[in-house]
Amino acid sequence: MLKNLFGDNSSSARAPDGMRLYAIGDIHGCADHLDRLLDKIAAEERASGPARLIFLGDYVDRGPDSRGVVDRLVEIRRSRPQTIFLKGNHEAVFLDFLADPYEMRDWLDWGGADTLRSYGVDNVAARTPDDLADEMTSRLPAEHVAFLKGLELTFTAGDYLFVHAGVRPGVPLESQAERDLLWIRGEFHHAPPEARPEKVVVHGHHPLRKPLDAGWRIDVDTGACFGGRLTAVVLEGDGRRFLSS
Repeated sequence: MLKNLFGDNSSSARAPDGMRLYAIGDIHGCADHLDRLLDKIAAEERASGPARLIFLGDYVDRGPDSRGVVDRLVEIRRSRPQTIFLKGNHEAVFLDFLADPYEMRDWLDWGGADTLRSYGVDNVAARTPDDLADEMTSRLPAEHVAFLKGLELTFTAGDYLFVHAGVRPGVPLESQAERDLLWIRGEFHHAPPEARPEKVVVHGHHPLRKPLDAGWRIDVDTGACFGGRLTAVVLEGDGRRFLSS
């Protein structure tokens, strides 16, 4: 079912009763930003009670410590089993590179070289994709592989849909292609009112200087790896606010 949320009920969208949600944008190897944001969330939980975390994907590439980020997320999955971890396009390409390094060698220029270095793979520029993938495979902990392969594509809670990039306008959620969920930009951002999904979409993927609440969609990618901050949108009842590192 599709309807115009922007002029209809976007302002009254609600999180599930009794639940506070933190949806966290693109981390991209910035473990320091992640630690600072988690500290702020922990302080709010001490004051207001426990909440549920939702990570929107793009944990690796570009930043200096992709391994450190995945280590932290694996630990969160153990300590907070209700946490939701969504798949980003960078996780998808990382796994594709390991499966077919020559075909996916462009990943090295999309921040993949930084990910390899964070796992201890050296001399990246001087080596073949096959050689790099072989060493990366030998260095990647089994729990990291399981984490990356177990990421979800979407999550819904209350009146909100959480996804990495967005959705193709006019297409029901159950018919969405994975590539669109991970990669779409302009067609989703500029969707006409009649083609917008019935739930408010919370996403990352498209970096901005500050988070965007457009009513029918919320973008929380604030470019941590480009000198910006790491941001979460906090959803509780019909309230929305942002919290940044």
